Amino acid sequence: MADTGPETPRRSPLAHLEERMREAAVTGARGVTVTELPFLTMVDLRVDPASGTAGRIETALGAPLPRRCGDTTGSGGRTVLWLGPDEWLVLCPSEEAAALRESEAVALRDALGPDPGSVVDVSANRTTLELSGPSARRVLEKGCPLDLHPRAFGPGRAVATTVGPVAVLLWQVDDAPTYRLLPRSSFADYLARWLVDAMSEFSRPEVP
Repeated sequence: MADTGPETPRRSPLAHLEERMREAAVTGARGVTVTELPFLTMVDLRVDPASGTAGRIETALGAPLPRRCGDTTGSGGRTVLWLGPDEWLVLCPSEEAAALRESEAVALRDALGPDPGSVVDVSANRTTLELSGPSARRVLEKGCPLDLHPRAFGPGRAVATTVGPVAVLLWQVDDAPTYRLLPRSSFADYLARWLVDAMSEFSRPEVP
């Protein structure tokens, strides 16, 4: 067998902007930061929620499938985001992506069995940006059409929307607030630059 040489290291969609995002961080009462969380495991799941198959899937996940737009559920480090009446995205936050992706997908495929539905590893389809800090909501409000006020959107909510011109899945993680934005990998560069630009206002003293 021919020697193919050393394996090429994986490079995330935003590795080239890591330093720029770090330098854009704002501290203090108006603080906000943006970082990439690369190589997270993402599995797209489709199944009839009224079927017995859904029950097997839920047992494998250790969590119920969310049944309404915007809802999420979670267990054991997994988070399940509602994408549609019969579609969900399973997120597993681990950088040991290769092994975990395979085991996660296999477990869900075993639960699906021969019944109608699909389990597809889509980890390479998106990357994840984490936006956090007291000014994070104000940054998003510059280009997101959603009402992000806590009365309408809070921790555990996740929906498909746009930020600037980029389609994303937007998930609020906590009250900091911390948001995770999941764009297609090909649009991640544009979104990261948009966020860095939107954050720059908060590095200057607030005008009374």
